[in-house]
Amino acid sequence: MNIAIQDLFEAGVHLGHQRRRWNPKSQKFIYEHLEGISIIDLEKTHKQLKKACDFLEATAADGQKIWFIGTKTQAQAIIRESAQSVHMPFIANRWLGGCLTNFETVKRSLNKYRHYLRMQTDGTLDTMLKKEASVIRRQMARMFRSFEGLVEVTQLPSALLIVDVQKENIAIAEAKRLGIPVVAIVDTNSNPELVSYPIPGNDDLEKSIQSLISYMVEAIERGQALFEHKKAEARQLKKIPVKPTIVSDTDAVKIEGEVVVNIQEN
Repeated sequence: MNIAIQDLFEAGVHLGHQRRRWNPKSQKFIYEHLEGISIIDLEKTHKQLKKACDFLEATAADGQKIWFIGTKTQAQAIIRESAQSVHMPFIANRWLGGCLTNFETVKRSLNKYRHYLRMQTDGTLDTMLKKEASVIRRQMARMFRSFEGLVEVTQLPSALLIVDVQKENIAIAEAKRLGIPVVAIVDTNSNPELVSYPIPGNDDLEKSIQSLISYMVEAIERGQALFEHKKAEARQLKKIPVKPTIVSDTDAVKIEGEVVVNIQEN
């Protein structure tokens, strides 16, 4: 994977938080503190990003789902567009507490939301009493904030891709409890030890977030291409006819004779 450190620099990935806000556990990813600002070591960012991309590619190559999560203003549009580009679930408005640890309840709510969406699509809502339809539409508006990018979800994710460890701390805690790996952009004010694949970088600048996410999206696309290739190969193997073994009369007599001899010897 061709990750250019210069591109990361130009995107401002190296610009951390003010030194007074830094988390001591992020020290290993800091190059220096310059004029009160923590500067991130982009060589280490490059190394961590490569690890994260390899993991995401392998996960996608197995046909698994990765949830994109980023509810801060700077990340919402990027998360939404990036997830949709690779057909992955996403949460860009707000994290619903228990979305992972109480998934069975969430699934019931999702089924209800999908039912409402079908009613809206087939015109059922328009045939209902105005008051009843209004109640349902208000419920749908609330559900949209939580379930916008989860409409097709039927099972827990195999991994999470997160922007801002501080902001999404509840999601990370739930993932850790269930043993779900987390890939996250980790700024200097956060603890990188909370996630499986920390990527040190600025999580406030849109350009920085876009730059890092774009590399991860490319990795997922490669994994998805591998998955489709494996599926195509499997379909092709099913189409290959298996030629039956033709046994001549002479061979049949010979085989039968050998069986009789073996029985007699035993």
